[in-house]
Amino acid sequence: MTGDAARLALPERTVASRLIVVARAARADDYDAVLEALAAAGVRSVELTLTTPGTFEAFPRLRDRFGGEIDLGIGTVTDSAQLARAIEVGADYVVTPVTSAALVAQATAGGVPIVPGGLTPTELFSSWSAGASAVKVFPAGQVGPSYLADLRGPFPDLVAVPSGGVDLRGAEQWLAAGALAVSVGGPLLGDAFRGGDLGALRERAAAFVAVAAREGAEAS
Repeated sequence: MTGDAARLALPERTVASRLIVVARAARADDYDAVLEALAAAGVRSVELTLTTPGTFEAFPRLRDRFGGEIDLGIGTVTDSAQLARAIEVGADYVVTPVTSAALVAQATAGGVPIVPGGLTPTELFSSWSAGASAVKVFPAGQVGPSYLADLRGPFPDLVAVPSGGVDLRGAEQWLAAGALAVSVGGPLLGDAFRGGDLGALRERAAAFVAVAAREGAEAS
């Protein structure tokens, strides 16, 4: 079964906040302090990436500590074994950088929302029609917010989350253009995973949270 009949909604906190922070660290031990700062700034959804060694092993502990405040997804999922492990450890959602109907079907069968990546209309519609919870427009910095309006012509129901190169102004523009949420990494995290000032991280995060909240209020 594909399409709306099988489509799983993303977690309510993620949808309400309209902001997903992509946390890509050198090691999983670095997650805690950054997640604490993000939670304090009002971030309610974080994607932990599999390019960070030890993410699977750290996930249950992080969910115990932060799950009451933050939806924790697992990203950079590229194959069936990784997806099965993400489901097993209890990811609130999964994100892939690729277009794969098989991964969409596996996640849906496992009861976990999935956001597959793609850039072309064919890739994005393929994932959406397979039953993805939303599609990740990646790398979003290569197309810009007007691309979403172009996609909405032939695909009016498409639910999109831009990712890759989305800065504060871009977040505002993508959300105003109708994105469900924005996925933000470097422009928000800066040097936080390299020993940077966590107070400055909280300030940057709070600025993104405010933009997302404002655009959410205007959309409603």
